[in-house]
Amino acid sequence: MKRGNGLSDAYTATLRRLKAQTGNKSILGLKVLMWASCSQRPLRVEELRHALGVEIGSADLDLENVPALRTLLASCLGLVTVEASSSTIRLVHFTLQEHLSTNPTLFHSTHSTIAEVCLTYLNFRCVRDLSPTICSVPSTMPLLEYASHYWGEHTRKGMTENVKSLALRLLDRFDEHISTQLLLLRYNQTTSSGLYFSSARGPTGFTGLHGVAFLGIAEIVDAVLEMKEWDVNAADCMGSTALTWAIRGGKEETVRALLEQEDIDSNTVDTRDGRTPLTRAAENGHERLVKILLERRDTNPNAVDTKYGRTPLSWAIRCGHEEVVRVLLGREGVNADQAGTQCSRTPLSLAAECGREGVVKMLLGRKGVNPNAADAKSGRTPLSWAAEYGYAGVVEMLLEGEGVNPNTPDTEYGRTPLSWAAENGHERAVKTLLERKDVNADQAGTRCGRTPLSLAAECGREGVVKMLLGGEDVNPNTEDTHGRTPLSWAAENGHTGVVKVLLERGGANPSTAGTQDGRTPLSWTAWCGHEGVAKMLLENNQTPLSLALSKGHDGIARILLEGDNLDPDTGDLSGQASLPPSAGIWGQRIGGKLKDVIMNHRKGLQKMYGRTKAELDKSLKVPIRRGQEMAGKLVKEMGCDLMVATDLTVLTLYDVAILIGMSWC
Repeated sequence: MKRGNGLSDAYTATLRRLKAQTGNKSILGLKVLMWASCSQRPLRVEELRHALGVEIGSADLDLENVPALRTLLASCLGLVTVEASSSTIRLVHFTLQEHLSTNPTLFHSTHSTIAEVCLTYLNFRCVRDLSPTICSVPSTMPLLEYASHYWGEHTRKGMTENVKSLALRLLDRFDEHISTQLLLLRYNQTTSSGLYFSSARGPTGFTGLHGVAFLGIAEIVDAVLEMKEWDVNAADCMGSTALTWAIRGGKEETVRALLEQEDIDSNTVDTRDGRTPLTRAAENGHERLVKILLERRDTNPNAVDTKYGRTPLSWAIRCGHEEVVRVLLGREGVNADQAGTQCSRTPLSLAAECGREGVVKMLLGRKGVNPNAADAKSGRTPLSWAAEYGYAGVVEMLLEGEGVNPNTPDTEYGRTPLSWAAENGHERAVKTLLERKDVNADQAGTRCGRTPLSLAAECGREGVVKMLLGGEDVNPNTEDTHGRTPLSWAAENGHTGVVKVLLERGGANPSTAGTQDGRTPLSWTAWCGHEGVAKMLLENNQTPLSLALSKGHDGIARILLEGDNLDPDTGDLSGQASLPPSAGIWGQRIGGKLKDVIMNHRKGLQKMYGRTKAELDKSLKVPIRRGQEMAGKLVKEMGCDLMVATDLTVLTLYDVAILIGMSWC
């Protein structure tokens, strides 16, 4: 706030009048302003009243010292007000906070004064007598919550000998004090550390040493250590040691003080997740703490945690702390290729998956790092992970490495790196892979037989499809283990652009029927209702029947439609007649699908139509004949594709069958 400002002048004049008040009014007014402007959160009315009533060093609270709300408001001459919605005390305007901050001598030792009040309150006999397992603050002790949560913060900012003395008294039996319970409950509520604190058990084992490390009050660590003989490696109720708490909070001075103890073990693990102090420092990116721990020759740089089986190096990579990675790799004895014990992922594998180019470069430059190392769970290489997530820079670095095989399929899905990149539409990664002459752009997966083109087509990756079709060795009509082509997948999912590219550039056959389900791309499109794709396929579907109809050769179309063994959708002789020969190829398709519905999906209809093949052949004669007539009309009169007509007919007959057989189901 600029000097000469009207508000500033008004505040200065009001403060001058406040300090000129007689009796204790000026002292009380300044205390109220101090608490309102320097507390860690807005204080409720009752909290402030009790804070103002504390006599430093007293054994208990004298309620006669607690001022009335009217008295404390009057002493401030309108500079503070009560927020009606929350019953908290606040300054009358935010500009007053700015004005007070420009007058550092207005209050004397602000934080040390507040720390003394909080610690005196926590050391009251009535507070120390409370059970350490209660979870709510008694209404008779309104300052207890604030004092428990923030005494450490004010102590760090305003350490004095008196504050130190009061703090040591509290820390002497810290694991038996209600303030520790409230402190840990707040920690659980405000952090996502993954630690669990059981309020029912209370803060058992959370000693004064744990407390000072947790709060990071370095100035009294030595004094706490001298208070009594501590087990410096003991785990508290949350499974953490004092050293772990200090590292978790990044408290360098506290860490140094603890490491100076003769019996400290720098490799002691948390009992909850089995992480060492070095693991915790690496995970949180505390570079200086990592250096401090590595200065000790007894610190194990390759220790794995028991929960995830990762080393400190793996944690640093996973969390993106490149400088910590550099520090760890500079330590003699660090295994840069050590796989995790649970997922068997190497540091390079994790770095590739997360796209850490700088880390990948560091690791590839070290001897003993295997760029082709596959994890045991999925059999995926670093290149496979980088390709899936589209980290083209990492893909390029890995491909430049000696002996990297770009065609290695994983063991879980049998898919190549190109397959993963193509499915997810990572064009830069695909381009980088295709530039390698030894990359097999048409390699099918060993599990499902899907090629990179098939997966890209299904997911609508038009740019990738164009890239793949640019190669001479990619077959657009390759069928997977389900007998489906890339065009079939694109048609089913309505990817118009991909369908167009496959038809125009790839020469895909729109009439190819699946070897298992007998369905053409047009059939899938009709089933899913993709009109644009259907129109495109119809324009390109040059079957004998469609050619005859388009040229107006009704006689030829009739011959095709009435043929018993001729498939009018392909012009091939089927030579199969599981139904009576008079039914023809349409009858076979319609009958086959109706049988499948009755035998496998609506078994309740078996009571009406039969259970055996012979029974179904007999009972379905009439529906099949009518289905043939219906399908013929759809083709001849409406110009429908044969497979579309067949599917529509089956759906109609199926609906009728359900309605007729409803009482039987």
